[in-house]
Amino acid sequence: MKTIFYSLLAGLVVVLAVSGCKKDKTLGHTQVSAVSTLFAPENNKFIKIASGASGAVSFEWQQAQAEDNGLVLYEVAFDKDGGDFSKPLYSVPSDGNGLYNKLTLTFSDLNKIANSAGVKPQESGKVIWTVMSSKGINVKKSSQVRTIEIQRPAGFTDIPTEVFLTGSATEGGEDLSQAVKMKQTAPGKFEVYTSLKAGTYHFADRNTGTPSIYSYDGTKLTQDGNTTFAGANKVEKIEVDFNVATVKTTEVLSVGLWFAADNKIWFDLPYKSNGKWEIDGASIVFHQESWGRDERYKFRFTFKDDAGATTTQFFGSTNSDNNRPDANTPPSFYYMVPVNNSQYDYCFKFVGAADNKTADIIVDFSGTAAAYTHSVTVK
Repeated sequence: MKTIFYSLLAGLVVVLAVSGCKKDKTLGHTQVSAVSTLFAPENNKFIKIASGASGAVSFEWQQAQAEDNGLVLYEVAFDKDGGDFSKPLYSVPSDGNGLYNKLTLTFSDLNKIANSAGVKPQESGKVIWTVMSSKGINVKKSSQVRTIEIQRPAGFTDIPTEVFLTGSATEGGEDLSQAVKMKQTAPGKFEVYTSLKAGTYHFADRNTGTPSIYSYDGTKLTQDGNTTFAGANKVEKIEVDFNVATVKTTEVLSVGLWFAADNKIWFDLPYKSNGKWEIDGASIVFHQESWGRDERYKFRFTFKDDAGATTTQFFGSTNSDNNRPDANTPPSFYYMVPVNNSQYDYCFKFVGAADNKTADIIVDFSGTAAAYTHSVTVK
């Protein structure tokens, strides 16, 4: 029995030894060659990225060889002009999770790389690139290096999801926690209705801690700094577009309740604060028609641009026609959207109890409101 046992044990040792040799042999086949030739893009290729443009650039190179004739993994590295890739700005596996000798980079990716290299929006700068080959270990850097020059668009690579207005010229003053929240109208686009007084203001991506700061230099939106506001107090609509680095300011001269049956403004609502216009105790008298009492209304905003030209815009209902609201009417009935200037279309209706009464009316265009809206409280 002992003889049989020792024979089995000896056989097991031999099997393990052979298995170990095979494993060591496999681990030894991890050497790859460095990429010897870069194909595209050509050296010193100039790449202009237009604002909002979609597109991509293809990077291609000659295949490397593996000692075991197996697959080679590739990674493309980017660095500042003159860098040595010891700490690359950006590195990414090639297409096919690193298996292909090709990499497709979008304009958005290239814009981020240029930004990492210190290239400012609307300016151009050079970055260098090369290819690393490996089988997961024993990485070989190609001796070939090429340069691309990237012209960045007017915009930001890291676009905030929230924006606040703060500074001595604003309603919240320099207390960041009291900054005025802007409403996001589309990705990268924000607006706010607010008052400004003499002083300075800037935009922040949050109202706590140490936010990223942006300002308007009179031509475009820039990183850091302050914007100066001089002159008398004004109510302004401020629009910011981080996609193209623009800022637009428009003065809001008035907000009036426009009564359809009379085809005119009944009264203007004074601006209070935080994007709200309010009037207390406004007299409401419906218009007598042959078919009954007419209660339709909407609002007309009057704006003045930087050149001094005035324009008007009606804000009304999302529906072209409405029933009178009651206790079961949802809040969305009062949501306000830009509408045409027709006399009767897209009007709201007062509740029946408002006829021959007074009411407190609030137009709420604050950044914290779920939607631009208004309320009517009958007294």
